[in-house]
Amino acid sequence: MAATSSSNIMPGFLSRLLRPFTTFTRTSVGPETNTGTTTTTLPENAQLCTVAAGCFWGVEHLFRKNFGGKGLLEAKVGYIGGDVKDPGYRAVCTGRTGHAESLQMTFDPSILPYTTLIEFFYKMHDPTTKNRQGMDTGTQYRSAIFYHSEEQERLARSVTERAQAQWWKNSGKISTEILPAGQWWDAEAYHQLYLDKNPGGYECPAHYVRGFGELKE
Repeated sequence: MAATSSSNIMPGFLSRLLRPFTTFTRTSVGPETNTGTTTTTLPENAQLCTVAAGCFWGVEHLFRKNFGGKGLLEAKVGYIGGDVKDPGYRAVCTGRTGHAESLQMTFDPSILPYTTLIEFFYKMHDPTTKNRQGMDTGTQYRSAIFYHSEEQERLARSVTERAQAQWWKNSGKISTEILPAGQWWDAEAYHQLYLDKNPGGYECPAHYVRGFGELKE
């Protein structure tokens, strides 16, 4: 990604700070079962992959851009990892709810392996900056992988160890949390597909695909 001047970053950064707050009733869906007002039916053999890598606008945009039509069946932004019921964006922004701005994806593992998604996760953000991506600072912007099975945990830890040794060894220690997926809350509707609806909207400068080589076993 080409270097971005501070004059180009600041307007977008300010637009993020000033983005609207809205209130509406959201559907809450747990990691495997519905707990809200509607039911999410996963296609047969589909799995969930949930990650946090800073501002969820850019995270969603990059994953959709790279894997849409290639095994990625659905992607939605929301909140996970906290201890407050039904959090809204305003509350999450305080950093006091414990939630992370996150992306939850439904994917077909026969087309798109879980490890491919996790490897891409380590390419598209900086996992060495604890509780920060670019100028976005706070626990809500932390790097995290929320696994949905013991197999996902094993694979996530394996990719993380190799990414540290091969990709990020000269940049610092990876601070990514690897935790079981708890209660998921969909973000407000205006956050979904935000950069598709708002071309030129704020994108965290830490969100771009690094030109790392193939991750070796």
